[in-house]
Amino acid sequence: MAQRPAGAVDETEDEEIVDDEAPPARAAWAGPSRARWALFTAIAVAVVAADQLTKSWIVSSVQKGSGFSVLGTWLNFVYGTNSGILFGMVPQSATAFAAVSLVVIVLIVVYHRRAGRGIVMSVATALLLGGAIGNLIDRLRFGEVVDWIDMGIGQWRFWTYNVADAAITTSLILILAVALFPAIAEWGSDG
Repeated sequence: MAQRPAGAVDETEDEEIVDDEAPPARAAWAGPSRARWALFTAIAVAVVAADQLTKSWIVSSVQKGSGFSVLGTWLNFVYGTNSGILFGMVPQSATAFAAVSLVVIVLIVVYHRRAGRGIVMSVATALLLGGAIGNLIDRLRFGEVVDWIDMGIGQWRFWTYNVADAAITTSLILILAVALFPAIAEWGSDG
């Protein structure tokens, strides 16, 4: 066995042991990229535009309380209003929900800033924002929300709803999916 000369340093003692199986350290996420904010904004604006255009069309084309069949009894377009929240729940509260909607809109944007890493959460929060703004516009203009999509089978009917309600419902389904399957939140990760 060879001996080390006096004063020699064992280089293996100074080497750092690297664990090849440890995951690389992730840099702190700084929030959604500009492209992700653009997607978020575009979806929200598209929902508001589609919602307001379809509501304007139904208000100008159909007398309140009446409508017409599109697909037999399965799908009708009926001009109705709702002074409550989603699907007519908590009626006669449009003014209160207008105030609450303003706070919710701010919270949605803040939440997207914190949770919008994956594309699913960006889409979900954008749909939620667009739906909230679409219905808020109605509450401010009319004191109630215009609903016009009536679906069901025969006498079994779903609540009459609008594009904003459909966007909000889709958003809630996506958020529930992320809650049940957290890996979905990282799909299309932005950073």
